[in-house]
Amino acid sequence: MAHEHHHHHHHHHAEGTMDKSLKNTYILAIALNVGFVVIETVVGIIYNSLGLVSDAGHNLSDVVSLVLALVAFGLMTSHSRKGFTYGFRKSSVLISLTNAVLLLVAVGIIVVESIHKFTSTAPIDGEAISWTAGIGILVNGFTAYLLMRKQGHDINTKGAYLHMLADTLVSVGVVISGIVISFTGWYIIDPIISLVIAAIILVSTWDLLKESVRLSIDAVPEGIDAEGIEKEMAEAEGVLGVHHVHIWAISTTETALTAHVVVEDINSYEEIVHTMKEMLRAKGIAHSTIEVETEGSGCTGESCC
Repeated sequence: MAHEHHHHHHHHHAEGTMDKSLKNTYILAIALNVGFVVIETVVGIIYNSLGLVSDAGHNLSDVVSLVLALVAFGLMTSHSRKGFTYGFRKSSVLISLTNAVLLLVAVGIIVVESIHKFTSTAPIDGEAISWTAGIGILVNGFTAYLLMRKQGHDINTKGAYLHMLADTLVSVGVVISGIVISFTGWYIIDPIISLVIAAIILVSTWDLLKESVRLSIDAVPEGIDAEGIEKEMAEAEGVLGVHHVHIWAISTTETALTAHVVVEDINSYEEIVHTMKEMLRAKGIAHSTIEVETEGSGCTGESCC
């Protein structure tokens, strides 16, 4: 029996430019936060508040996070080139992992500062810090709101959103502790609220970190039912079996699949492949490569992979 193999490739690339509204959202968010960092630094220097200057440094890391997310979108639209057949799209996954790590570092800093405050007897600079924290709530809260509406795009936007949400919570914590201290004199409330906020940030960051790690090692992206897809492909009309199915992320927004499909009649392979690709696109897999085989074609074992 003659052995027949047909390779059918379909490559769906990202658009040449990122979504304009999303790009404008990032630019506005970066501008707002750079302005807030400048204001916080100036106020901190004027009032000789090391806390405000330190927090300005922390907020500067959020600006870096936003810039990284913006860069990631630019890299996701890069085209293939010599030595980089997928362009630099995979780097968007590394950036999401970097943002997750930065969030964990921020949690660590908050915990360390909170522990220090438990043992510190230094008075808290009330009015200037409270007003600045109030501005922080407006700036960070508005930025978080803008990103919240866009976070469905990919995990980099989700990471930037979590950064801004974390800073908003920190600013809320500063205002609440300032009010409580003003009325009660309970300075211990400040580190307690900080630790609660750190716990909230840690919980919300865990999913981002887990998914970033999964994508970086080419695991099946969350939201993709690998077993269900393989079963649906195997049950398609004219298909005898499916094997060597691999699903991985090209970037934080693109998913790829390769598979070997055994068909009853090799003459009907075009219709079968077309049907499968439509099904895969509907399930979020726009980049697929399907090899069509006839029964007994000899493609067995790991040599096919």
